[in-house]
Amino acid sequence: MNEPRVCIIGAGALSTRRIYPYLGAAGAVLAGACDLDAGKAEQNARRFGGQAYTDYRRMLAEQKPDAVIICIGPEQHAALAREVLKLGFPVYTEKPPAPSAAAALEVARAARAAGLLCTTAFKKRYCTAYRRAKDWLARFPAEDLLSISLDYASGAYRNTDARSSFLLDFAIHAIDLVAYLGGDVAEAFAFAKARDAYAVSLRFESGAVGSLNLNAGRSFSVPTEEAEITVRGGNFMTIHNSSCWRITEQEKCVEWREPPTFTSAGDSGNDTGHLAEIVDFLAALREKRTTRSNIYESYKSMVLYEAIRDSAEAGRIVRVRVEPL
Repeated sequence: MNEPRVCIIGAGALSTRRIYPYLGAAGAVLAGACDLDAGKAEQNARRFGGQAYTDYRRMLAEQKPDAVIICIGPEQHAALAREVLKLGFPVYTEKPPAPSAAAALEVARAARAAGLLCTTAFKKRYCTAYRRAKDWLARFPAEDLLSISLDYASGAYRNTDARSSFLLDFAIHAIDLVAYLGGDVAEAFAFAKARDAYAVSLRFESGAVGSLNLNAGRSFSVPTEEAEITVRGGNFMTIHNSSCWRITEQEKCVEWREPPTFTSAGDSGNDTGHLAEIVDFLAALREKRTTRSNIYESYKSMVLYEAIRDSAEAGRIVRVRVEPL
C-alpha cells in the first residue's frame, strides 16, 4: 500500500479546502469523490483526480478503495461510518464523530467487530505545538502534572442544530485536546451564558485540575487560542495559537519557538494539524496500527463534551463516566 487509494464522501467547502488538497501531499491517490451535488463532485474530481459520483455505495463497489474519508454533516458521521465499516473499509471522519457519545461508542464497537481502523479528524492532537506538548509532558511522572488551562474562541454561532452548535462543532477541539494532554477527566463543572460562552472546571483522574474558557464572541479570521500547562517543580509550557511556545524547566526558559510566519489560521498543514492527521491515518493503515484520535478516544471526548453540556444545564458537578469498548 505505497500509495493508498482513497474515496471521499462529501465535496463541500471544508473538505475542498482541507482534505482533497492534502491527500496527494500525504501520499495517497484520490480514487473517487462523492457528493449529492453532482457539480461539486465533478469539480473536485476534475481538480484532484478520481471519478465523480453521487452514490457512495456505487463508488465503493466500483473503486474498492483502501480507505474512505467521510466529510459531511456531523449528524450523519456515525451512521455512515458504521455502514462503511460493515462494507469492509477503514474510515476517517471529520469531527465530531457522532451527534452523541452513545452513537460514537456504537461506531467504536462496529470498528472493533470489523477489525478495521476508524479515526476522527481531531486536528489539535496532530498539530506541531501540541505534539511537542505531549512529548514534553511524557518526561514527567503523571502525578506531577498540576494544571492545564485552555482559552479557545470563535466567531458567532447560530446554535440551532448540531452543525451550528458552538460547543459541539468548534469547542469540541478544545474539549478533546485537554483530555489528550491531561489524560482521562474524572469530573466537570461548567457555567454557561446561553450557548455562547462556557467556563469549565475539570478534575483529572490523576488529581490534576484544568480549566476551559470557551466562547463564540470573537472571530473566525483572527484566531485566539492560549494554553498553559504547569508541572510541579517550576516546569511550565505556554502555547499561543497552535504555533508559538515557550518551555520553562526548573524556572529557566529552555525552549522558545516562534515561526517566521503566522500559521495557525492558515497554513502549513502541520501547525494546524490538517495535513498531519491525514499522514498519520495513512501511515496507520500501512503499519496496521491505531491512531492517537481513534474512534474510542473520540468517544471519550464526546462523553466529556456531554458532561460539560449537562453540567451547564443542571448547575452541578458531573462525573465523567466512560464505558469499556
